[in-house]
Amino acid sequence: MPVIRLEKVLALAEEAAEVASRLADRTDRAARWPEEPLRTLQASGLAGLVISEDKGGWGHGMYALLRVCETLGRACASTSLCFGMHGVASAVLASKATDLQRERFLQPIVDGVHLTTLALSEPSSGSSFWIPTTTLVARSDSIVLDGFKSFVTNGGRADSYVLNVVSPDTEDEPGEFSCVAVPGTSAGLVWGPSWDGLGMRGNSSCSVELASVEVPRDHVLGQPGDHVWYVFGIVAPYFIAAMTGTYLGIADAAFKITTAMLGARRFSYSSRVLADEDVIQADVGELWAVIERTRHLSYQAASAADAGEDQALPSLFSAKAEVARAVETVVDRCMTLAGGSAYATSSPLWRHLRDARAAHVMSPTTHLLRLWTGRSVLGKPLLRS
Repeated sequence: MPVIRLEKVLALAEEAAEVASRLADRTDRAARWPEEPLRTLQASGLAGLVISEDKGGWGHGMYALLRVCETLGRACASTSLCFGMHGVASAVLASKATDLQRERFLQPIVDGVHLTTLALSEPSSGSSFWIPTTTLVARSDSIVLDGFKSFVTNGGRADSYVLNVVSPDTEDEPGEFSCVAVPGTSAGLVWGPSWDGLGMRGNSSCSVELASVEVPRDHVLGQPGDHVWYVFGIVAPYFIAAMTGTYLGIADAAFKITTAMLGARRFSYSSRVLADEDVIQADVGELWAVIERTRHLSYQAASAADAGEDQALPSLFSAKAEVARAVETVVDRCMTLAGGSAYATSSPLWRHLRDARAAHVMSPTTHLLRLWTGRSVLGKPLLRS
């Protein structure tokens, strides 16, 4: 039984979501990192959400992370993405943490004074994040990292970064990489320009060059040979849960905004409102079903993954693929139902539309998830060289 019940977790997430909601327009317009809601989440204790009880955390898993990100996603997708990436990186750090790693990383996370994130993407490997080119060279008591990472959420803001790297002297198979925790204060981290994107504008998704970054050898996570386990045991499942929750939140927020507008907008020549029209009612009924069936699949998949069920991975893969299609459909149709006012840059639907567009391309991409699902169902290896 987790230390804090899920009902309390979601109540705390709602409090942070209220902060995020008040600042969401500013976060989007100024491409401003959502520091206030993230600090609220840390102060509440939610930073340790997915760290096990024996390591001082709250002992929750993918289902709780999904639900928290769904709550935050309704208010501000950038905040949800930033917190979600912290949750994924926390899970990676905690999964095989040594006593020293617990002291340096996990305890500060649990105490609410340390924000972490992933740094996996590279321009040369695209969505194949398990094939890094960033190199690790071992010295007697340290390692030296050289390479380039792109789309680092919380980039330049986090206290630590979980990287995937390879040794330049080996011919590793895909997935045979090392995970390394790099403190944000490390010398040699050269950050690129500020993120100025179409959507998810507050996530500080910067690039970073690792120019001979030296960290202690005990910052390497896990043991040689178990790194492919990180991909499908921790990184992909937790990331999928966080992103699925985020995009469910976006879809739900757009739907609620639109239905409220339909119930309030009255024709000038009659007493009827838009919500009285059969064609509107049918469209709303269809969109409700799109959201609810995607939500049920997502909740079931995350719960199955937490329980270690055999078919959890294809369910999780399908959940993110389905939510990408759902959020795209829902927000697009809501824009049409809401009419011309939705196309004003002051409309929250305009923000949700732009945020929703990243769902398909945020790795694992929808195509890759469908491929992995098929391979899993057919009993084929998920990764190929």
